[in-house]
Amino acid sequence: MAERLVPAISLKDFERRKEEIIEQLVEAAENAGFLTLVDHGISVDEIEAQFAISRAFFGLSLETKGKTPHSRKTNNGLEYMAQLRPSTGTYDQKESLWLQRNSEWPSDDDVPQFRETTENFMAKCASISDQVLSCFAKAIGFPEDYFKIANDPLQPDCLTQLRLIHYPASENAVGSWRAGSHTDIGCLTLLFQRDGEDGLEICPGRENHSTFAMGEIFTPLPAKTGPIVVNIGDMLMAWSDDRLKSNFHRVRAKDIGKSPDRYSIAYFNQSRKGFVLQGPKKKYPPMTVDDYFKQAVARNFGALQGAEKGKSVVVSAEA
Repeated sequence: MAERLVPAISLKDFERRKEEIIEQLVEAAENAGFLTLVDHGISVDEIEAQFAISRAFFGLSLETKGKTPHSRKTNNGLEYMAQLRPSTGTYDQKESLWLQRNSEWPSDDDVPQFRETTENFMAKCASISDQVLSCFAKAIGFPEDYFKIANDPLQPDCLTQLRLIHYPASENAVGSWRAGSHTDIGCLTLLFQRDGEDGLEICPGRENHSTFAMGEIFTPLPAKTGPIVVNIGDMLMAWSDDRLKSNFHRVRAKDIGKSPDRYSIAYFNQSRKGFVLQGPKKKYPPMTVDDYFKQAVARNFGALQGAEKGKSVVVSAEA
């Protein structure tokens, strides 16, 4: 079922096959809003090396991990069981580390080669994102480099982040959520998973980027090391005048029985604050990316922030 719903798309011979790849990407984005990429240029060894860095970090004591504290202003740093999900009203059972090029980073003294390995990984994610976004730009009706410029992580106002995520092992987890149902507020997400660490489920059926409507069936998407799971975010859905779908997804542990630790790595293309967001058909009025984020956060998290006044609650790029 998942394989039919979420196609695997090869980026091999990208320039020669670009028109074919555009057609495949758009078909997936207009329906499931999800796809997987293969032949993308990051080897399994490189992916495993980044996961090894992630596991080493999360294996540290909470005190040591806390040396990279979470900032509510930038949303960078460590969050530990602090993400309150609007869809469930409960805290996600996970810890994560949010990073940007200019944010605070863990010390290489605590995790050797953390920064060099991770920055190289981020650079490769940016390159793959540029390829995919150039295809969507052309299909939508923008210049091919439009989203590359809009999502340039080297620019000081770019909101793009890498997130290392750890879901602790659990048993009989009925009633709790590793990550409650949500969409991603940003533009385009690249997600890396590992063999045997399942739990991601997707749910097509959304028609408007600002609503909470969804279909009725969540479909599991098995975790595999190597392929990159890609999903459309709310911002790109708006930028495409709702043509490309930002659909709901969640992460579950087993209701009955044991679920192993799950590690994932997400690269969120979230564009530059000052860039103006409006689709070619002008379905929605123009606004800056910064204003779009603020409105999305207020829409998705406003009620919860009021209910949890006085507590430390993480408001993230996931709706």
